[in-house]
Amino acid sequence: MSYHFLSKQVIDIASKNTKNKTQEFANLVRAYRKAHIGKGPEQIKVFFKDNWAIAHMTGSLSKVENFYLRNTESKEFERMLKFGRTEEIKQLYNQHPPTEMEELVGAKFVKLFTDVNLEDDEVISIFVFDRSIE
Repeated sequence: MSYHFLSKQVIDIASKNTKNKTQEFANLVRAYRKAHIGKGPEQIKVFFKDNWAIAHMTGSLSKVENFYLRNTESKEFERMLKFGRTEEIKQLYNQHPPTEMEELVGAKFVKLFTDVNLEDDEVISIFVFDRSIE
């Protein structure tokens, strides 16, 4: 019986550590984007799977970006903004690897996959590391 209680404690501790790690990772994503882009997302949910950290973000666009998206019919602006929020973000992470994220998960950052839905102001980013981070 004490073994069952002990194993439940170990599971609870591991669960708390994972929750703390995901929250800390979310905070690092927000800080990185704020430092390099000027605005971090309002909400972030992070999940770890194998060697991936998957981040779902909302509220990443600035008030000015939202204004132009609502009040212009410029497809060029949308194309430019989508490029900036995907391809340029990938380049940024390659030029300035997220060393604090690497330290947190204990693995080396390899690459970033990301996409944005401008209409809903949602971003999905998959951070790929060189080994399992679960």
